[in-house]
Amino acid sequence: MGNQYQDTGWFMIALTLLMVTFILINIYRAHGGKDLYIRRIAGLNAIDEAVGRATEMGRPVLMVPGLTDTTVNAKTMQAINIFAYVSRVAARFGNPILVCCYNASTYTVAQEIIRDVYQQEGLADQFDVDSVRFISDRQFAFAAGVSGLILREKAAATFFMGEFYAESLILAETANSVGAIQVASSTELTQTPFFIAACDYVLIGDEFYAASAFLTRQPVLVGSLIGQDWCKLAIIALVVMGTIANTIQQRGEISKEFKKGQMVDLPKPRQIKQSDTFFSHLLKADPADVKIEREKLPASELPTPSGGGSK
Repeated sequence: MGNQYQDTGWFMIALTLLMVTFILINIYRAHGGKDLYIRRIAGLNAIDEAVGRATEMGRPVLMVPGLTDTTVNAKTMQAINIFAYVSRVAARFGNPILVCCYNASTYTVAQEIIRDVYQQEGLADQFDVDSVRFISDRQFAFAAGVSGLILREKAAATFFMGEFYAESLILAETANSVGAIQVASSTELTQTPFFIAACDYVLIGDEFYAASAFLTRQPVLVGSLIGQDWCKLAIIALVVMGTIANTIQQRGEISKEFKKGQMVDLPKPRQIKQSDTFFSHLLKADPADVKIEREKLPASELPTPSGGGSK
């Protein structure tokens, strides 16, 4: 089926390979020890503020890494990476934490990561195994359990990050009722408006991934993030170039047009249409005239329908 790329179908493959190259180059740069710059976003400043307030009030910090499994969804791991930083700051101030997990595998991973954070800070004896809890793997039972903890423990700061669904507003409103500072982020577009309405700070869209890269400084995360920015700049440049080129080109006339992989003479010159421009043709290939011949089976070899009927 390579005939479909005889015209300009190769362009999308080349563009995809270019973007992959951008990402791999920046991952290599990050692994090479180069300190790549990532702009600090406002929501990250709120993390230190929220933990500091909880420390002053002597009340715990509560974190929820969404409702998905770490084995099938990277969003939960992104949230846990952010929570590792939050736990590190809380450990330095001796502030209690609570991490509420919806999934058993998430619970196991979160417990080990938070334990490692306390050990790295030299505070292994202060780590409480009950600070990371498995609540329930049923959506609204989980929401009820987390809400109960927020009310009983009077959490001073809450972090809701990951993939949330209908329970998002329940959690946010419960935390708001006890006066907690709330920092939230959801990759679900339908739930982000609820967090914006009920929480103090919200990381929107790519800011969620940028936060984990900024806080952990892991080379793969940092390199991928900067590589994606390069890809966005390349797409913007392509759009600008295409707009200018199409605008200029459509002012003329043509006497030939491209059809089925070759130039064909027109009966008389006509005004250039958008589909005739170079960039339009480049992004929308004119496939070659490919005919697929299939061998027909003789009637004797055709399958016969079963004789079973509906009851």
